[in-house]
Amino acid sequence: MSDTDLGTMDASQLRKLFESHEASPLEATRAALDRIDRFDGEVNAYVYVDQEGAEAAAHASARRWGQGRALSPIDGVPVSLKDLTEVAGMPARNGSLTASAAPCESDSPPARLLREAGAVILGKTNTPEFGWKAVTDNRVHGATANPWDTRLTPGGSSGGAAAAAALNMGVLHQGGDSGGSIRIPAAFTGVFGFKPTFGWTPQWPPSKEPTLSHIGPLTRNVTDAVSMLNVIGRYDYRDPYATRGQPDDWGEEMGQGLQGLRIAYSPDLGYARVDSQVAERVRAAAHKLEALGAVVEEVDPGFESPLEIFNKLWFTASLAVYCEMDERNRELLDPGMVSDARRAEQWSALDLFRALRGRARLTQQLEHFNQQYHLVMTPSVAISPFEILHNVPPDSDMRDWEEWAPFSYPFNLSQQPAASVPCGFTDAGLPVGFQLAGGKHDDARILRVAHAFMEAYPARYPAVPNPYQSG
Repeated sequence: MSDTDLGTMDASQLRKLFESHEASPLEATRAALDRIDRFDGEVNAYVYVDQEGAEAAAHASARRWGQGRALSPIDGVPVSLKDLTEVAGMPARNGSLTASAAPCESDSPPARLLREAGAVILGKTNTPEFGWKAVTDNRVHGATANPWDTRLTPGGSSGGAAAAAALNMGVLHQGGDSGGSIRIPAAFTGVFGFKPTFGWTPQWPPSKEPTLSHIGPLTRNVTDAVSMLNVIGRYDYRDPYATRGQPDDWGEEMGQGLQGLRIAYSPDLGYARVDSQVAERVRAAAHKLEALGAVVEEVDPGFESPLEIFNKLWFTASLAVYCEMDERNRELLDPGMVSDARRAEQWSALDLFRALRGRARLTQQLEHFNQQYHLVMTPSVAISPFEILHNVPPDSDMRDWEEWAPFSYPFNLSQQPAASVPCGFTDAGLPVGFQLAGGKHDDARILRVAHAFMEAYPARYPAVPNPYQSG
């Protein structure tokens, strides 16, 4: 079997080949590295590639498969981790000129768990500085581009992981999501992205706003996401917010069908402005879920926009970063993050307390709503991908990224699970995704519905960057 064939395969296909000895983890790893060599110059998804370490890990995995001693179903599968995530022997620049370029001395929980499962860590993917915004560019590594049109952004902050997943530069990709940073780039690049219930996928060191941040997968299908969650979705004592109770198999409900599931479809949550073609594709997806057996009702959850609540917390996290820096390092920070920090300086402790109280009310409202409906369905993002190196669409009246991504951060405030599922393309050939969110610990239900949809309506991925411009 050729390397090119292996480079297009998912984790389930690779496992079968490893079991039958028709292909080896070393061949699969070299195929992934070859795709990085061929494609990454156009999209800049990776900020660090460890070819020597990856091949050594793949050699070890090949020996285990040969001896019938595979450590897990993803033993030998090529993976990446976001540059905000510490991996022993690799730098974690966090997209910041203020961060050290020295290799990390220890593995974060997702890196440790993946390594213990035998996964082959290819390297680190790009992120904006400290993950502060929903596009992916920084002063250290530059901008990541959208594989469908490299003039456009892939979203962020896990934009590098999403671009790598779209082009299969590695099979399983770890992202982080504090306000939409998995779901937004998943929608913009047409891949599957999942944010688990808060605390079920541990992380350490903590993010800059640790009560909003969720670790999760970006993959080409739900089965691969489940394979990754079955590894990284395990308790780790180092994370003080980590909780137990994860399913032994995160995909335990997959294949059960959608009969009896009540899905609340909200085209705008009652307050968002949505691009017409995005709205049309998501409405069509709602009809498709209904055809698959779900009961889909158009209804809003009934809460007001929590933008002010989110920004109070998010901008204050930027202020904390800013205040920890000396004057020299403050000059090196992304000006947009500094602007957010300075805006937070005007708020009082009472303002923050009120934001926390508003967050609690929102969580209560959403959890109560999920007693009536099993899941909530919305667009993942309100617009299509826009020009690279902009935080908001040029010539728009927007100031902050939260304005064009109004659907994601409510479910970070509530700490509930949510996914972005690819559901087609605009007339310009740009991906569209819909969001599924559920009550806390309803992760398996979201994965069940997303899997049913993607099995019935398979996603399409770019064979090369800029597929519509390559003839």
